[in-house]
Amino acid sequence: MKARSRVRGLSLHAVLWLIGAFVVVPLGYAVISGFKSTGELTANPFGLPGHWKAGNYTGILGDAVFWRQIANSAGIAIGTTCCTVAVSAMAAFVLARYAFRGRELFYTLFTIGLMFPFAVAVLPLFLLLRTFGLLDNPLGVILPQAAFGLPMTIVILRGFFRTIPAELEEAAVMDGCGKFRFFWRILLPMARPALGTVSVLAVVASWNNFFLPLLVFNDPRWQTIPVGVQQFQGQYSTDYAFVFAYVVLAMVPALAFYAVAERQLIGGLTAGATKG
Repeated sequence: MKARSRVRGLSLHAVLWLIGAFVVVPLGYAVISGFKSTGELTANPFGLPGHWKAGNYTGILGDAVFWRQIANSAGIAIGTTCCTVAVSAMAAFVLARYAFRGRELFYTLFTIGLMFPFAVAVLPLFLLLRTFGLLDNPLGVILPQAAFGLPMTIVILRGFFRTIPAELEEAAVMDGCGKFRFFWRILLPMARPALGTVSVLAVVASWNNFFLPLLVFNDPRWQTIPVGVQQFQGQYSTDYAFVFAYVVLAMVPALAFYAVAERQLIGGLTAGATKG
């Protein structure tokens, strides 16, 4: 039994190392390639640079367009997260704590939204945004992203809210605490792990969204970083090393954010399962 457990443990570690290699090796290759010249990258694609060319990275960091795209992505991600979490928290509270006719039907409609592909809504969404004058407007990205993020967020928050004992709410009401005050002063502070989880998911989804900003923004001043990467690749299609450097720097904010929020994300996903 001990030998079998040891073999199973080694196999698990081998699988984890293999998965990690699939993530780390391409990232490391991109970072090292960004320090090469295009000629050196073509002649020696897998070796270390003969001359480390930091100018690829410093040139991008000194470009105001790059920082504007970072700021646009961050602003849109924050706006999307605030809208998604605020609306989803109120909807999940009603669906979790109130019993009324049609409650499960409403919840089913939200869960069906998880299976609704964004590509199906492209044409009507574009026409709707044009009608309301939201093209080349950050709200034209924030509001649709928030709408498409509602189903997953409501599912997570409703499951967490239902784990809060009903006796706690009854005791609060007997002490003169109204429904909204209970929601704002008691339920939301208790739901911080779940709120943190859905906030992280909303930020990451918004930051990585490429198609919607491409659809809405024609003005280069509003371009987000995924669209900027695509535009940069088209502009410098023959300078592979420069493109590698741009892609690496575009990934840094998302990787840094995930590194900081990883514990919050995992804790929030497991909080509802361990709370009872």
